[in-house]
Amino acid sequence: QVQLVESGGGSVQSGGSLKLSCTISGDAYHMGWFRQAPGKEREGVSIRDISGGIIRYASSVKGRFSISRDNAKNTLYLQMNSLKPEDTAMYYCAAASRPVAWGKIMSPGAYQHWGQGTQVTVSS
Repeated sequence: QVQLVESGGGSVQSGGSLKLSCTISGDAYHMGWFRQAPGKEREGVSIRDISGGIIRYASSVKGRFSISRDNAKNTLYLQMNSLKPEDTAMYYCAAASRPVAWGKIMSPGAYQHWGQGTQVTVSS
């Protein structure tokens, strides 16, 4: 059973930075970050596979966010720079226990395991 625990959210001003962490227990083919703003659907932010060979970013965060993993600590990170008010959302760490087709890799429905979420608020 995969278990995920996020931390690192908070409130920052526009242009600031935050680093989210997700401690993972268990094995997964893909893991990454999703977010959900009030009144909006959950969307993929960044995904990587277990080897780090496949990394994908949403176009809205490309160049500003960076996903990484510390295998020794079993921790997944999301470094978020140049934050904008539109980045405000609840951020979730997720993991897929089965391989996910490339076309579905940013789809929330492809992931079986979820953390509790951590709030990120960016003020203008």
